[in-house]
Amino acid sequence: MAALLVETCHVACCANRTPNVVSWGRGGIVAYGTCNSVALYHPLKRRVLSTLNGHTGRVNCVQWVHKKDCGPESELVSGGSDNLVLVWEEQDGKFSKSGELCGHTGAVCAVDAVYQDTEAPYQLLIASAASDSTVKIWTRQGSEIQCVQTISFGNGFVMDVSLALLPGSSVPVLACGGDDCKVHIFIQQSGQFQKVLSLHGHEDWIRGLEWTVHGEDILLASCAQDCMIRIWRVFAKPDFSPESLEEDTIKLKEDFFMVQAKDCCTSFAVTLETVLAGHENLVYGVHWQPPFLKDGVIQQPMCLLSASMDKTMILWSPDEESGVWLEQVRVGEVGGNTLGFYGCQMSPDGSMILAHAFHGALHLWCQDPSKEDEWCPTVVISGHFNSVQDLSWDPEGEFIVSVSSDQTTRLFAPWRRENQNQVTWHEISRPQIHGYDMQCFAMVGRFQFVSGADEKVLRVFSAPRNFVENFSNISGLSLEKLLACSEGVDLPEGASIPALGLSNKAVFQSDRRAQTPEDEEQFSGASAQYSESYFQPVVLTEPPPEDHLLQNTLWPEVQKLYGHGYEMFCVASNRAKTVVASACKVTKAQHNSAYGRDPLLLWSTTSWKQLCSLALHSLTVTQMAFSPDSRFLLAVSRDRTWSLWRQKDETSSDTGPCFTLYAHTDKNTSVHSRIIWSCDWSPDSTYFITGSRDKKVIVWGNCDSSENAAEKEVAIHPCSSVLDVGEAATAVSFAPVLSPDQSYILAVGLEGGKIILFKWKPSGDTTAGTDWLHCGELDTFQCHALAIKRLCWRPRVGRAGHGDDGGDSAWIQLASAGADHCMKIFNVNRLSL
Repeated sequence: MAALLVETCHVACCANRTPNVVSWGRGGIVAYGTCNSVALYHPLKRRVLSTLNGHTGRVNCVQWVHKKDCGPESELVSGGSDNLVLVWEEQDGKFSKSGELCGHTGAVCAVDAVYQDTEAPYQLLIASAASDSTVKIWTRQGSEIQCVQTISFGNGFVMDVSLALLPGSSVPVLACGGDDCKVHIFIQQSGQFQKVLSLHGHEDWIRGLEWTVHGEDILLASCAQDCMIRIWRVFAKPDFSPESLEEDTIKLKEDFFMVQAKDCCTSFAVTLETVLAGHENLVYGVHWQPPFLKDGVIQQPMCLLSASMDKTMILWSPDEESGVWLEQVRVGEVGGNTLGFYGCQMSPDGSMILAHAFHGALHLWCQDPSKEDEWCPTVVISGHFNSVQDLSWDPEGEFIVSVSSDQTTRLFAPWRRENQNQVTWHEISRPQIHGYDMQCFAMVGRFQFVSGADEKVLRVFSAPRNFVENFSNISGLSLEKLLACSEGVDLPEGASIPALGLSNKAVFQSDRRAQTPEDEEQFSGASAQYSESYFQPVVLTEPPPEDHLLQNTLWPEVQKLYGHGYEMFCVASNRAKTVVASACKVTKAQHNSAYGRDPLLLWSTTSWKQLCSLALHSLTVTQMAFSPDSRFLLAVSRDRTWSLWRQKDETSSDTGPCFTLYAHTDKNTSVHSRIIWSCDWSPDSTYFITGSRDKKVIVWGNCDSSENAAEKEVAIHPCSSVLDVGEAATAVSFAPVLSPDQSYILAVGLEGGKIILFKWKPSGDTTAGTDWLHCGELDTFQCHALAIKRLCWRPRVGRAGHGDDGGDSAWIQLASAGADHCMKIFNVNRLSL
């Protein structure tokens, strides 16, 4: 697709829950695995540059291939649960898959790679460890990659591998650490790696290894579940002789091995440099500060970064006078209910450190330029760590909210900095942190929404005053106008989650009394020992870090809606924000009347009382959509049919609007032969569209909202030819405006992750197929890796945060939710379609 037609505005995604999944390159780009993709994130630009789709399973490990001159990398290696190792290569600023390494029979959990030659074409050496208890060695000569060796560890597992070149030679050395608590050292001799040493000392599984060069020696850092870090030194021992071992002198124990290279034999010694004890829980990652080029000489700072499940990262370096390794800086989190860090990385200049946590969140700290020993949390990308099930724009198109199977609701908005043209999107609030997987969501007004999860209850949330104020600071919008939208005088300050509870409790100023030290020491009962994590108001001028998102950005729950007999599946609200429709799962036709409950219910947003129930479909209603004029409700179902409900003209002020059946399809009239996944309305409320697993997309109409015969059903037929999109259509959406040639603009999301743009114009002949115009599809670096769950156009023309709203703007924005854990926003040039 032409670059001018669609550009990626934002990608929200987090790191996978594995230790070796993040790598920070010398070019300043952080590569990390997110679901089945590799995301390339630029911390200074604060945005994902692209996502590399190639794996069919979860990406477990990512590693840049570092160049010897410390220049920006051009190659990347990744391993996944699909048993594959992929090599990615940069060409013309874009990465593409250059090699696929097949051979492992289990999930790949660690990879590393080094260049053996100093001149192009480089010979690439790759080591990969997998759950099949093997480590495989791969070499690339030219464009051919082959497996040259398989090292078996019997019934054991290798958790991490690290490659380097022995000092003063081009002989590769491989370190492997695993569940036997030993570090195994292999040396390549005659093209094969041979085990020369096993380093003892750790008392639990080894989780991380990394080599670095220090002068004429190389250092190996290892960390383990025994909470310890060990640093080993490998150095040449040219004067080594067996007789020297018998000398009666006190010195550190040295292990020796011999290396044959270029018709000469060299002796090397390995000694334990130091043991670092400072973490209080499992240590999952160690990382050396990257070397840098100074005056033509590569300098390696003696600085080691470690990350642990105790929620801290520590910077270690030797004391200048004594040479003893000491803790220099410790950063992390205190309290909360989260688990710790899985790994750590450091920026090329050593000014930023990064950790990734159990729930995928990235934590970034930046060094204070004026105070080298002070580090501050800074803005970093965030996203869901499970399938994104639903999303919706707010009525004004200023922010977007998504829900996920990771049991969270997240709000993303553009961050506008003063005196800067750059606008980036960030998560600025996490309104709901739930105990059930979230499934559906709908905005009900500017600062109110209703959400449904794998439970029988709908929950309604309203924004607190603290969020509205912070949203104004971050987005640059007028606080007075925002408070006018939310009736801010009655808003609580924030919300907190009671201990062992699921409902966000509103916190008012009167609730936030200051606790005295005497209060904290007294325990009057069990409730005092297990106290709530109380909300603390925070004034934000930039997007908040993860710990604030977890505790201080919740929205209070204002209502629960009871009535469904099974888990919630979809919810929708009309544009007038007066009615909410909800539907639950139905697996059998008789479930419709089970417990006297119906699968599709309507609710009043003023009283939150049930208006009526609509019973027609025999299986789950998969999606619903109100027409833009709020006169019709469309529902599509697993039973392969759709139903159209029309609002009654005579509406009682006590009961609110109610709907009656206007049109529907059945087994005889339904064009779709498989489950209908998605539906949407044209902006003029004249046509609606359906997308199905049978690969068909169909536009229906013409709907006459002026017809008074509300009790009479009408027949609605397809107004378009049947569009075959090649695979199951899981999401469809009409753009809010027409193209310059007065055609409707549509986006179709597919089960494979593709998003295709079409233009459609009504014509008299629905069999010729000339009414559809294929405008293009997103390329592999823009599309999702798994099924599209939802597509939603911004309700206004223009780009949020850019101030270009208006009818003359060329841009419209499309948001997509995917099963690949990603939420993406695209800028579409409607004038180029």
